[in-house]
Amino acid sequence: MVEPLRPSRGGFLRPFGCGWFIREYLLGNGPNGSPTIDHELGAPQADIFYYYKTALLKAIALDRATRKEERQARREKRAISPEEIERLTERYLARIPYKSTSCRYHSFVVYFSTLQRLGWVEPTGQEEASAFQDHYPPGPPRRYFRLTKAGREAGDAAWSNPHLALYGRG
Repeated sequence: MVEPLRPSRGGFLRPFGCGWFIREYLLGNGPNGSPTIDHELGAPQADIFYYYKTALLKAIALDRATRKEERQARREKRAISPEEIERLTERYLARIPYKSTSCRYHSFVVYFSTLQRLGWVEPTGQEEASAFQDHYPPGPPRRYFRLTKAGREAGDAAWSNPHLALYGRG
């Protein structure tokens, strides 16, 4: 029996998963245009979240621009223009609201805590002061996290659904 690749309701919502992005980012690969980091030093949760959201926005804008240019080129019976795709990507990127895609920060923190419980990420011990506004008391420090050996060895299936890896089938 062949199972359909596409979910029965809703379809795919994201071009890449959160777990995949976290793993690639903490490995220092700089996925989807995010900056590369030292995999031993790690990165704070807030930075990982910001680059995840930014990469998602870029991927969504590129996808929309490519589909629009393909339709337009087909309608006008001409070749697809990479310059037009770039122009449309920048236009869409400027118009997509930051909060319209993917998870909110609280959901990300909960997801990240699942990765910690699995033992796939660990704090490096490095901390830096967080930068609140001047008239507020100091906030909690920004803690850096890195992948553990177990996190590097976990398979793609486990990274695509860490909750299933943690709790198993119900």
